[in-house]
Amino acid sequence: MPGKWTVPGGKLYQEDYINKPVDTTSNQWYNICENLVEREILEETGLKVKGVKYIASLVFVRPDGIPTLVISLAAHYDSGEVLLCKDLTDHAWVSLEEAKNYDLIDGIYHELEMVNNHIKGQDLGLWKKNLSSKNI
Repeated sequence: MPGKWTVPGGKLYQEDYINKPVDTTSNQWYNICENLVEREILEETGLKVKGVKYIASLVFVRPDGIPTLVISLAAHYDSGEVLLCKDLTDHAWVSLEEAKNYDLIDGIYHELEMVNNHIKGQDLGLWKKNLSSKNI
């Protein structure tokens, strides 16, 4: 969604786990999504994060007909200074209220609300369409 604001993200590749030691006798790997988030955020922003938590998931169908699963995760800042990769053009640190002034990808504002609630010690709950608020 070019031109829209969002959060760092990326794709899972077989190389993200296949060359790592397995975690079970059944050739399974744990914490792959958490490791992926840490890698993608570091690659895209130069920031290190920790404490990755699940937020929500969604599926969309790409223009070529392929369904895509998106797993949204959040993490705490650990260290580093923002240094954007060549594919990104800008960044902003904003409050939840300020985020309303950005042209965000569909659904992301509610995910930010969920993270904000989690930071305040409230239950994340499930993503749901909020018909009473501005569709951001």
